[in-house]
Amino acid sequence: MDHISAAQTSRSYVVTGGGRGVGRAVVERLLADGCAVVAVELDPAALAWLEHSAAATVVGDAADEAVAAQAADRARQLAPLAGWVNNAAVFRDASLHTTSTREVLDLVTANLAPAVAGCAVAVRHFLDAGTGGAIVNVSSHQARRAVPGCTPYVTAKAAIEGLTRALAVEYGTRGVRVNTVALGSIATERYTAFLDGLGPAAAGRVEGEMRLLHPVGRVGLPAEVAGTIAYLLSDDAAFVTGATVPVDGGRSVLARDPEAHET
Repeated sequence: MDHISAAQTSRSYVVTGGGRGVGRAVVERLLADGCAVVAVELDPAALAWLEHSAAATVVGDAADEAVAAQAADRARQLAPLAGWVNNAAVFRDASLHTTSTREVLDLVTANLAPAVAGCAVAVRHFLDAGTGGAIVNVSSHQARRAVPGCTPYVTAKAAIEGLTRALAVEYGTRGVRVNTVALGSIATERYTAFLDGLGPAAAGRVEGEMRLLHPVGRVGLPAEVAGTIAYLLSDDAAFVTGATVPVDGGRSVLARDPEAHET
């Protein structure tokens, strides 16, 4: 057991949207580090891979405060609750000129509410225990670099980054740290399904564009995101709070310009 694992064995963590993609990678990383983990997932089928693991599971909507409270209670039965990862998200596109205001607001809420509920339950548990703890919210490069047609998602992710700053300021002196990771394109099941649905030629064009959009020349891996989240949850990040950390292969700092010089 390495030094990270030894330091984490007496701690528990909750990961929402823990059945697939980035959430699954975070659960896998925390389990590998020797932590106790509770994975929250709306789709019970997505949790089948955890059947023979040490992780506990809670099936339900991460936006439901009762579900979040159940996850926190389950985590505290395993070990003192030390961290919470708000990863659950809804991917549905909408534009104001084709969608009702009510539907747009509902979609914003669908992405924002899980983070608010998770933060609320986590903060209350940290304060009640008197131990403090760490929260990591999952955002996107779209919070600052919007993609046309994705208004609800962009708006919700920008709000999550604002929520992160507000909570970091309000609860920092009480031992609660709150940070965000803002992701670029990540090779999750959803991304793979998107490419598969395009057909070989169109998928090749998209992959070529993705290589250009990310200065590292590729999309990210879920495990790479999980590594950053694990760091932000750890004591090594004890002086990091209120930050939005890009995990995007440089996508957020790249300015594609026709006057750019070849290198």
